[in-house]
Amino acid sequence: MHESAIDRTAARFRPILGLSLVPLSVAYAVLVMNAPLDRVQGIIQKILYVHPAMAFAAYLGFLITAVAGALYLWRGEEQYDRLALAAAQVGVLFCTLNIITGPIWGKGTWGRWWSWDPRLTVTMLLWFVYIATLLVRSFTEDPARGARFAAVYGILGAPVMVLNYFVIELFRGRAIHPENLEQGSLGDGMGWPFLVGAVVAILGSLYLIACRIEVESLRAIWLQRRREAPDGGECT
Repeated sequence: MHESAIDRTAARFRPILGLSLVPLSVAYAVLVMNAPLDRVQGIIQKILYVHPAMAFAAYLGFLITAVAGALYLWRGEEQYDRLALAAAQVGVLFCTLNIITGPIWGKGTWGRWWSWDPRLTVTMLLWFVYIATLLVRSFTEDPARGARFAAVYGILGAPVMVLNYFVIELFRGRAIHPENLEQGSLGDGMGWPFLVGAVVAILGSLYLIACRIEVESLRAIWLQRRREAPDGGECT
């Protein structure tokens, strides 16, 4: 098995991403600790610097999943399937964190853990769609067929992701969630921790995707050696 362009790119940028995350994470923590408290919500409002950032990272993972899935269906190259799988796994991770932090914030502001708010509902739907892209691989005996099914699910999830972002505008006045952030909607001292938090989450998602690509590449090499090994032999 020859190393693909995606494998080489992941191996090249993973250390760079890892090193850049260290100072950014420290700066992020300092900015959040020194950010002003909201006069209405109090300390619980600081989840603002975590909750949306998880959504941005999840969006990135799901977008890469859809694009890589489309490229796999078009070109049939395994490197795109590995990228789609890695991005879906990381996207599901950050979407799960978004779903976990949301009710914590909701309990502190709305007084309840969950409400069938339009964005909450669509976020849960988005999570199920990409969970399906992972599960379909486990329930399909033919790996190539499972990869094609997963690619289709990943592509179908892209419109749900767009709906998730704009659903507040569609249900204007009938949603508990506040409107999407716009220029000037954050208070004084809140912009930088919000921005740096989003950057850390996005770079962190790219770092994890690169790690997962390397793992899947090594796994593909091991499977190929196992197939090429004589009957009853062991590959090393």
